[in-house]
Amino acid sequence: MPRIPYISQVIEIPEDVEVTVENNVVRVKGPLGELVRDFSKQPVLIRKEGNKIIVEAYFAKKFEKALVGTIAGHIKNMIKGVTKGYRYRMKIIYSHFPMSVKVQGDKVVIENFLGQKDKKVAQIVGNVKVRVEKDEVIIEGIDIEACGQTAANIHRATRLTGDLRPCPHGREGGPGVLDGIYLYRVEHMKTGEVIWEI
Repeated sequence: MPRIPYISQVIEIPEDVEVTVENNVVRVKGPLGELVRDFSKQPVLIRKEGNKIIVEAYFAKKFEKALVGTIAGHIKNMIKGVTKGYRYRMKIIYSHFPMSVKVQGDKVVIENFLGQKDKKVAQIVGNVKVRVEKDEVIIEGIDIEACGQTAANIHRATRLTGDLRPCPHGREGGPGVLDGIYLYRVEHMKTGEVIWEI
């Protein structure tokens, strides 16, 4: 594939957000907190010009072209994070054995999953706050990746695969046991605006 002489993406900086770029290390500060991301190992240039951030690459191949868009997307998510925040909502589903879900320090502990005696443990990533309200697990934070990884860890702790996922009442070919903790909505903390929903 021929190289593209120049490719760039421009990101507008809102008034209540302060951004500094130094050696491709981007620091975003806003009303809800501060996020830092290091892009120094990536073959792109990031610079600040007035109230804009420019992500650019010269003589870009397919990889660099894709990377410009990816990094621009990461910076946009950082800006949204420090201004609006992220809230992930998960539903606790069980059919017979009531699950007990508790937050202990930097871990989410799940007890009595399918009546099992052993505890399932999910790690909370970064500075994410997790709370349990009735049959809901609510994850809040300014870093979309930390919120998303925490939700994935909780879901994976109760996920059954293969022989561990028996069919109910001995029927073959059924959907199997659906007990678990499932993500059903992602929204902004400050505005309540829904980003994604089942």
